[in-house]
Amino acid sequence: MTQEERIHEIRQLLNQKHHLVTRDLANYFNVSFDTARRDVLRLTSTGQAIRVHGGLLANNQDDVPNFLTRNQIDSPIKTKMAQMAQRFVHPNQCDFIGPSTTLKKLCELINGIDIQIVTNSIDNSLELMQSRMPAVRLLGGKIDKEHRFSYSVTSLKTLERMSFNTAFIGTSNVKKDGIYSNRMSDSELTRLAASRAKQVVVVAEQYKFNSQNTSPFMSIPLEQIDVLITDTPLSQEMQSFFSPSTQIIPVLRK
Repeated sequence: MTQEERIHEIRQLLNQKHHLVTRDLANYFNVSFDTARRDVLRLTSTGQAIRVHGGLLANNQDDVPNFLTRNQIDSPIKTKMAQMAQRFVHPNQCDFIGPSTTLKKLCELINGIDIQIVTNSIDNSLELMQSRMPAVRLLGGKIDKEHRFSYSVTSLKTLERMSFNTAFIGTSNVKKDGIYSNRMSDSELTRLAASRAKQVVVVAEQYKFNSQNTSPFMSIPLEQIDVLITDTPLSQEMQSFFSPSTQIIPVLRK
């Protein structure tokens, strides 16, 4: 059984029992304790579960954890994904960077680069204020305190007058037809920003393809994605959802 298969089954067990012990998982799958521990770390480091002493607890699978909860997870996987996304940032350009804990890490990495960044994320803008460059435009409006982004009709009108080299976008759910958000306002703004970009780069861990989180609002169709940065290689079925021209980049090996 591969790690992906174990991860899938562990998520199912969490839905039933809500608390699992690492040593019990090793016995259940007939693997070493270290292998079970790596599975636990994989789940907890990507925000799919909460790590506790000796095991893990289930997240609420019916909703998307808020930004501050997700941001407290120190994930080396998110850092690797942000480093990959950084390769698509080039000086003297204008990019859009949406709300995402992974993209917040991208903002940490691009401090000091002579570019223009447009964002509606409070945390992205705070990270980008750490140095003189990049130049930053924070879109205004009503602030969603739980997910820490702003939205307004004025922001949409501002985006309609702009053109981006690259739009960097996060998501809470990936389905066969598109990427989804749990906020209509977030979805509307993301869709418009992507339509104004020459290139769309999406960051999404593989578990978001099977997530049961409530995310009913499509941001953009999968065919609009130029680059997908994920954690582990996608299955053939998952790859078939995307356009053949989409570049799919996993940062980890199976």
